[in-house]
Amino acid sequence: MLRVKTMPIVSKYDVETQQQLLEAVLNVLEEHQTPADLALMTLGNAVSNVISARYKPEDAYKVAEQFGKVLLQSMAKQA
Repeated sequence: MLRVKTMPIVSKYDVETQQQLLEAVLNVLEEHQTPADLALMTLGNAVSNVISARYKPEDAYKVAEQFGKVLLQSMAKQA
């Protein structure tokens, strides 16, 4: 089992469900021996697709902006 770091979030979803999904995604990347840059491009495209498909166009930018802020906060805490 992979040990994974997660972004700090407050969620209506339980931690176990989040962890299972994250591990499944990371396992696919690992199985394919995906280079870091390709993994980031693919995950970025996945995020863009989820935002575009599940949020109204007028809300999508704000969602993406907030996602970016949380990602940066997560990275700052690890530095």
